[in-house]
Amino acid sequence: MDTIWLSGAQWLAVLRIGLGLWWLESWRHKDKKGWFERGTGIAWAADVAAEHRWGVVRSGFRRVVAPRPRVMAYVVVYAELALGLGLITGFLTPVALAGGLLLNVLYFSLMIHDWAEQGQNLMMALISTVALFGMSWQTWSLDAALGWLP
Repeated sequence: MDTIWLSGAQWLAVLRIGLGLWWLESWRHKDKKGWFERGTGIAWAADVAAEHRWGVVRSGFRRVVAPRPRVMAYVVVYAELALGLGLITGFLTPVALAGGLLLNVLYFSLMIHDWAEQGQNLMMALISTVALFGMSWQTWSLDAALGWLP
């Protein structure tokens, strides 16, 4: 593959690292005190889920998230941190990309009626897919340095 300036594998690594920085920024800008102590993030999501047009989202939220809001707040916030760090460093990259894709699909499903949020989720999902199938861990990653993945 001919590219300008960097190789194709290096451009995929740039894409992976950029996505990791995006996840890290998503983690950084969260009001952690609000999420962990006051439950603002999960309370907001509960309001959205309660009015959701899809019954599977309403019932899934009631069964999985609502009974354990504090735990789920930690899961969401620290998943974003783990995804960011994993993608930036290239550590367990396929796991991080698949996990990020799953989280974006969940966010997309929850916020299906809010098109302002959908652009971010769709772009992040697209980047995850390209980085995953392009095997973006081949360059500039701990996975490559440790010889864990092809």
